[in-house]
Amino acid sequence: MNAAPVIDYESIFLHAPVGMCISESRVIQRCNDALASMFGYTRAQLEGLSFLALYPTMDEFLRTGDRIIPIMNAKGRYSDERIMRRASGELFWCHVTGHSMKAQEPLGPGIWTFEDVSEKRPVTAELTPREREIAALLVEGKTSKSIARQIDLSPRTVEMHRAKLMRKFSASTSSELVHKLVGIQL
Repeated sequence: MNAAPVIDYESIFLHAPVGMCISESRVIQRCNDALASMFGYTRAQLEGLSFLALYPTMDEFLRTGDRIIPIMNAKGRYSDERIMRRASGELFWCHVTGHSMKAQEPLGPGIWTFEDVSEKRPVTAELTPREREIAALLVEGKTSKSIARQIDLSPRTVEMHRAKLMRKFSASTSSELVHKLVGIQL
């Protein structure tokens, strides 16, 4: 009888083709090579660093944390696409998925994956932090009313931001805007 092969989980984690990290209270405890490379850091530079360093602004870091908590409390996991910041300052679209390791601590210990989707979705317009947040929610298929409820704005304010996004992306309809945000050329 053959013994089961020994699986080296550390090597799998370090060399996975998608950016991965283990966090505690939004601080990177361990990360893999793909995450470090994606964001332009070394693993040693990222380990012990707050996720704040990966966001375009402090405000976006704080608002994203506030948005994640109720979803993680309800589901134990979270996923979205958002604009993130590399060490060079370059902004890019990133698909982020996280799983809480303790149900009662949504931002406590967790496992997070990051996928650079900038080839499919380049950042082509200068957007404000609020416009980036609304753009990410529009890409998820949310309506102005549901966005307004989720981020505690009036639907009219969300519509105003959507109109600005439509101008910046030269989109004549909401559908065209979403297509341009996801990088589909019409």
